[in-house]
Amino acid sequence: MPESTALHFEHGIHAIDTHYVRPLLDASHLLVRAGRAAFVDTGTSHSVPGLLQALRNQDLDPGDVEYVFLTHVHLDHAGGAGALLKHLPNARVLVHPRGAAHLVNPDKLITGTKQVYGERKFAELYGEIPPIAAQRIVEVQDNARFRLGGGELLCIHTPGHALHHYCIVDGDSHSVFTGDSFGISYRVFDSKNGAFIFPATTPTHFDPQQAHASLERIMDFEPQACFLTHYSRVTDVQRLCTDMHMRLDAFVRIARECAAQGAQRRACMRVKMHAYLLQQVREHGCTLDQQTVDTWLEMDVELNAQGLAVWLDRVQR
Repeated sequence: MPESTALHFEHGIHAIDTHYVRPLLDASHLLVRAGRAAFVDTGTSHSVPGLLQALRNQDLDPGDVEYVFLTHVHLDHAGGAGALLKHLPNARVLVHPRGAAHLVNPDKLITGTKQVYGERKFAELYGEIPPIAAQRIVEVQDNARFRLGGGELLCIHTPGHALHHYCIVDGDSHSVFTGDSFGISYRVFDSKNGAFIFPATTPTHFDPQQAHASLERIMDFEPQACFLTHYSRVTDVQRLCTDMHMRLDAFVRIARECAAQGAQRRACMRVKMHAYLLQQVREHGCTLDQQTVDTWLEMDVELNAQGLAVWLDRVQR
């Protein structure tokens, strides 16, 4: 992995590029409060050297890390947790109760991910996924609170993207660490109009009603900023929430339009979703060349179409 690169924000918040797929696609956030530290999401096992370097850059020892918050157990967020824990003697892993078993025994998660990407691509993206000892795992209940360096972090369950998803409300910074519950906002799409955002409807738990409700639950805390795993800090949160609601509805509409296409259903969704997002990106004021836009949209369009197809299967039974 390339040397750690980071963005630095107020209140001891640092966004570390995990170099998953390409730069500025996937972030782990390091919180530093009164000499104590916590990570929010870890990237993959390949990300671990960069995370440890980020600690050194803040004059911290691995023993200063108290928590590793995993917003959910998808491998771009949690795949590196087992490898990272080997270096953090005092840290506990905080995970939704539905995700804990996948950390103790990641075989099912590994198998499912290999079905999506294939053996070779899996190894390239994720590397080894060591299990985590059950005694180092804390199952995070809804509204659980944790102390870090004198401050308090509140965990709220936010299904919609995944049933095993929660977010972290940080009162010190008046912000929320949202994993994928507040969508995806790549910095390459920023324009004079601000950040561009769109939903993550990936397999296998996507549910639009839950996703809408989780957005509103996040907004109940009136955050001044949200820290997304893809990619880090966004402000103008009310506008982005409105855009997320609109685009969730658009994705569902696309899925329903393609529902009768049989074996071509997912291909239909990919084409329509790409065209929709491209139009939205251009209307937002993005002037990137077409190839760059396509490169940044391609993976998410494919995964989102897969998730919408699974959701359709579930609601049509």
